[in-house]
Amino acid sequence: MTENEDILVNVRNGVGILTLNRPKAINSLNEGMVAGMAAALDAWEHDENVHTVLLTGAGERGLCAGGDVVALYHSAKAGGADARRFWYDEYRLNARIGSYPKPYVALMDGIVMGGGVGVAAHGSIRVVTDSTKMAMPEVGIGFIPDVGGTYLLSRAPGALGLHAALTGAPFSGADAIAMGFADHYVPHDSLAEFTEAVVNDGVEHALAAHAVEPPASPLLAQRDWIDTCYAGDTVADIVAALRERDAGTDAANLISTRSPVSLAVALEAVRRAAKLDTLEEVLQQEYRTSCASVRSHDFVEGIRAQLVDKDRNPQWSPASIAEVTQADVDAYFVPADPDLTF
Repeated sequence: MTENEDILVNVRNGVGILTLNRPKAINSLNEGMVAGMAAALDAWEHDENVHTVLLTGAGERGLCAGGDVVALYHSAKAGGADARRFWYDEYRLNARIGSYPKPYVALMDGIVMGGGVGVAAHGSIRVVTDSTKMAMPEVGIGFIPDVGGTYLLSRAPGALGLHAALTGAPFSGADAIAMGFADHYVPHDSLAEFTEAVVNDGVEHALAAHAVEPPASPLLAQRDWIDTCYAGDTVADIVAALRERDAGTDAANLISTRSPVSLAVALEAVRRAAKLDTLEEVLQQEYRTSCASVRSHDFVEGIRAQLVDKDRNPQWSPASIAEVTQADVDAYFVPADPDLTF
């Protein structure tokens, strides 16, 4: 197995350990990391000396802040071929994790956003902490939730997934468990001991020794108004309903800063994902919306404003939710050429 410095691949006592190793970039995923993970999972699947996979991230800030969107920005400006290839491989990896036959333990500590959710939240044993800060923030950069995110968002209780998708706001480890993005809660200060216990004593013993009851989910406690407000047919309906409630004002203000076309497509994508049966079908749909995004104005403009020029002042087109047409939305769901297959 070739050792890529951006991803460390080790086996200890029957546990295959994948360490995302770009701590200065909060372990943002690049093509080499995706390829390295895929190769390791292929090698370990039929290796009798590996019984469990453990995913972790280097550094103190988080497991993974997402894909390397600045690289995607440069690809988009050059026609998008590299971006499409990256997503193709990344989404196949997400599906692989979702159906992996051996226990796949993901340590979702600190920042876990976008692509970080994709390599963690489809695993079979998903651990969050009191430091977890999870999000699907794509609409803030003119993009659409991907990496199987709309599969999870569409299956969260009530409209919590739509709230997370349209605001892009971070949620806690307790929220992640309530929403179906995670399973177990281990205090951040116990994570190193938990990891050692997985390696030395196995997953079940490690969970029994270190997992605790999660605190109450703040999002779940607000389900009444969230379910009511996000029941609207369109993004405009949702924002209007949010504006009628004091509790919804922050969400309405946040949504109003996001890419209008991304919001409309994200709403449609989550609702369509709810009707698709498998993670693979949802990932294929997401590949289509991603390929459409890379051709769009807002993807390049959103990354420019947030991460390149950092002026935090994106000039979206269409400029308002009212200007987005159904044809604009439908264009994001046409089959890609070539389409994603498994």
